[in-house]
Amino acid sequence: MCRHKTTLIDDAPMFINRISFALLLTLYLMVQSPHAFSQQDNVTDSNGIASTRSSSDEDVQQTQDDWGDEWGESWEEDVIERNPLTVSGFAEIAVGERLYSDAAINTAKTLRDARVQVRADYALSASSLRFRGDLYYDGVKREWETQLRELAWQGSLSGLGEWGERFDVKIGQQVLTWGTGDYLFLNDLFPKDFQSFFAGRDDEYLKAPSASIKLSGYFDALNVDVVVTPSFEPDIGITGEVFSFFSPQLKGNIAPAFSVTSDNTPSDEEVAVRLYGSIGQAEVALYGYRGYTKQPLSADENGFARYSRMNAYGASMLMPFGAGIANAEYAYYDSVEDANGSNPLVMNSQSRYLIGYTQELFTNVTGGAQWYTEVVHDHDALVSYSPFPAYEQERYRHWVTTRITYMALRQTLMVNAFLFYSPTDSDGYLKANVTYSPGDTWQLRSGINIFKGNNPNTFWGQFEDASNAYVALRYFY
Repeated sequence: MCRHKTTLIDDAPMFINRISFALLLTLYLMVQSPHAFSQQDNVTDSNGIASTRSSSDEDVQQTQDDWGDEWGESWEEDVIERNPLTVSGFAEIAVGERLYSDAAINTAKTLRDARVQVRADYALSASSLRFRGDLYYDGVKREWETQLRELAWQGSLSGLGEWGERFDVKIGQQVLTWGTGDYLFLNDLFPKDFQSFFAGRDDEYLKAPSASIKLSGYFDALNVDVVVTPSFEPDIGITGEVFSFFSPQLKGNIAPAFSVTSDNTPSDEEVAVRLYGSIGQAEVALYGYRGYTKQPLSADENGFARYSRMNAYGASMLMPFGAGIANAEYAYYDSVEDANGSNPLVMNSQSRYLIGYTQELFTNVTGGAQWYTEVVHDHDALVSYSPFPAYEQERYRHWVTTRITYMALRQTLMVNAFLFYSPTDSDGYLKANVTYSPGDTWQLRSGINIFKGNNPNTFWGQFEDASNAYVALRYFY
């Protein structure tokens, strides 16, 4: 298998997803009864941590008529209390079509989704429970799918004493992210779904969920996040089921619909750490990661794709600059299994650099640009020992990205265009879409994903036949 390609791994057991939907349905039916829960008024902060106040703490407004003083009569208004459970979601139909024929895949379909997402939030006294679950029919793969995007408890550790008031914890299935890049992830080594990204699904699906424990601490000098994922969660990559990819062995694109074997997929934990704070107007952060490559960039002795050990270290900064916001980020990927780059079956260590800038160009028009560079360490050894030296990545790979966003019709219409271009690989990717939301319940979204490249083996060039257009209609409830 090609060592540059990604694979689709779904480690979340399907029965957990089904149980989650059943539990949600039970809670929803119970809440229809006015006596299902004790009534409390919920207040939710910006971090999604819900707190409650009993009706005895509410200000009771008393009213008196003109005879009140004489008769000594007053009345209390009934306190209107809210239910601690809120349920919402959406239903969506999405259709995508290939713009060019792909000799490796005998279908023009790239997206055929009929999807329902259910969201539920339940407020406890000093914490909350959150659920996000999708049930959909994938018409390209012709199968029903479920995805448990979130099923987690979040709250503070104040019950452990005064020191515990500085810590919050979130436990369960959740979507995690950090870093400063726009569509570029250096220190964000949480799982991504590139199949959804290329097919035109909403951007929320680019970031895949993981079953993790996140501990956050807040201090005067800095703050800290520690994320432990007990079982390794890889990216959902390009596997040949919908989009083909380049194979150096066959010198062309293939679509084998492969997956990494269980023996080549780690089952132990990942740990990610972030230290962050402010220095003047600048937001700064340090990152650390211990785990595996998120994509199967290495191979075993039989040539089958696998994930290899990797540690990562990095830093970032975000600050006002001129009329906009500037950001910079660095990450070093330490290939633990190949310290000097002489093992052709294991990816080499890399350094990754990013600088970016965003500002409002005109009224309702925002522009952004980024310069991203990958540096392959021990590149000479990589080329010397590689069985396919002509197809190896160059020592330096540069990308330039630009984004233009236009808002109109009282911000109900949004036009968004994002371009990746590599001056070193002479390839690129245009992701553009238009979203129209005439009200609170309906949303129409349409867009294109265009890939171009001078050579079929480059990062974006290999996906030229994956270029597609799509349209999606969503109803919120």
